[in-house]
Amino acid sequence: MNLPFFKYQGTGNDFVMIDNRAKIFPKEKTDKISQICDRHFGIGADGIILIEEDDEYDFKMIYYNADGSETFCGNGARCAVAFAIKLDIINDTTNFIAVDGPHYAEVKKGMISLQMINVNEIKVNKDSVFMYTGTQHHVELVNSLDNYSVFENGRKIRYSYDEPGSNVNFVEQIDTNSFRVRTYEKGVENETLACGTGVTAVAIAMHKIGKTKSNSISLPVEGGNLEVSFTEKKGVYSNVFLTGPAVFVFKGTIKI
Repeated sequence: MNLPFFKYQGTGNDFVMIDNRAKIFPKEKTDKISQICDRHFGIGADGIILIEEDDEYDFKMIYYNADGSETFCGNGARCAVAFAIKLDIINDTTNFIAVDGPHYAEVKKGMISLQMINVNEIKVNKDSVFMYTGTQHHVELVNSLDNYSVFENGRKIRYSYDEPGSNVNFVEQIDTNSFRVRTYEKGVENETLACGTGVTAVAIAMHKIGKTKSNSISLPVEGGNLEVSFTEKKGVYSNVFLTGPAVFVFKGTIKI
């Protein structure tokens, strides 16, 4: 069967998008997901996103990492919103459902602003911070991020956590409300050019440990720039929004 697909990217985090409202994608075949995401023998992507119908929400987003594991992806969700607009499912605002629960999103000045889940369980360790922002994230401040061994150290930390492990974000402070981020992503098992749930965790972590007092944080990543804003009250982070671009790259068909 020839399967139509669309390729999108959000600050270099790239995804194969599939309109699965007709339930044509073989979700049980995780080897097909890995094959499609393979950058040498497939289309190449950090993950696959399916758009499906839902009785209560505008659409349902299903996200698979390149290894076939299912999770939530912030940049992927923003790209899913852009894809849903292209499919004429929504206009410039939406309420959709994903594996971590419902999300609201809107288009603002050409950018897509996505409401993330509230965060209230934050574990502050001696040299790191851990939290769940739709998936698991380890946040760690380092020096000289340009020369830091993200892959080697990220892989080591990723597997130091119990299953399903953790994404690992290395952070360098630029100024009072700006932090540069590089991320090792589980499921991709490599450094990616951006991670939406990751920069969300970084912004909250930096506020939690007092590195910033701002509730609107700029986060340069390898693939561009993202912004995270939030409201904090008694240690609970709500109204968390991830904002950045979501860009159509190309479309085609692949035999599965």
